[in-house]
Amino acid sequence: MTELRQYLDERTLFSYLERAVPSIGAVRDIRRITSGSSNEIFELTTDADPVILRRPPRHRLSASAHDVAREYRVLRALTNTSVPHPDAIHLCTDEDVIGTPFLLMSKVEGFHLKAPYPEHALADGAMRAMMFDFIEVIAHLSRIDWEAAGLAGFGRPAGYLDRQVDRWLGQLANYRTRDLPRLDEVAGWLRVNQPESGPPGIIHGDYQFLNVLFANDRPPRVSGVLDWEQSTVGDPLVDLGWVLGLWAEAGEESPLNAFYGNASQEPDAPTRAELAERYAAVSGRDVVDRRYYETLALFKLGCIAEGSHYRHVTGQSDTALHADFEWIVPKLIATAYSITKGERD
Repeated sequence: MTELRQYLDERTLFSYLERAVPSIGAVRDIRRITSGSSNEIFELTTDADPVILRRPPRHRLSASAHDVAREYRVLRALTNTSVPHPDAIHLCTDEDVIGTPFLLMSKVEGFHLKAPYPEHALADGAMRAMMFDFIEVIAHLSRIDWEAAGLAGFGRPAGYLDRQVDRWLGQLANYRTRDLPRLDEVAGWLRVNQPESGPPGIIHGDYQFLNVLFANDRPPRVSGVLDWEQSTVGDPLVDLGWVLGLWAEAGEESPLNAFYGNASQEPDAPTRAELAERYAAVSGRDVVDRRYYETLALFKLGCIAEGSHYRHVTGQSDTALHADFEWIVPKLIATAYSITKGERD
């Protein structure tokens, strides 16, 4: 475990957990799973069930990003709802323990929709059913009474869309080092074509294949939605836009297949229109302006991913794939621009 000392002191952590969270049992081992632009993840082997520890990355791009206290709060709010999620176990705000705040949560078992898939996921109709289940989860999320769930003050739902373009352009300005063609045109289109928002709801903020696990039973159903660090309360159609914006249909080029996989291009995968129709039926929300939300999603992702590219070129990221954002970010903005021109259904 000595290789973990650059990230945390195991002895100090284990001593703290023994005092503060005795319910998880003695911790026998800890393994670093992943890191990068998102929160760092570690798996703790205990005398009981495995536990996941999430902490902010060593280098943050903004003060508001990677807030594990917010993630802990929304996981608690989802208790007893129809949205599968990890159970929140503990929040530590004492930075003396491992150098940053951190949260503990239960480990969700399952697989995500990035090949290779388990054999039973390839059975007739299984993939299509999983994808409809995938979209229904955020439809159910949008229907949760967020105030009754304890999320009053969690976000600023009033004027949520009004703030989006300036927010992401402002964040981009903190680390922008190059010209991004069509960015200004996309931002201008978003300002002019902003729709009226419906009733506010909980937003996941990064709803995509790698953040959703499916159970290993048959037929596979969503077993847990992970990575709630970007969640807030606002216009829940931004989650739909995130899914549809990244959804490359058969024959379409996707700049992010290397990251998210190409499950959306499987022979029986639903189209964007089919997913939007299912979301509307389950959520009760109008999706007539989905082109706006798809454009906003790719614009936002481009701004965020440029931060990962900045980390790469400045030596702050040890994630080799961040080098590819050199060409992926311009492609995201170009795809967003094509949506504004009606070039993609």
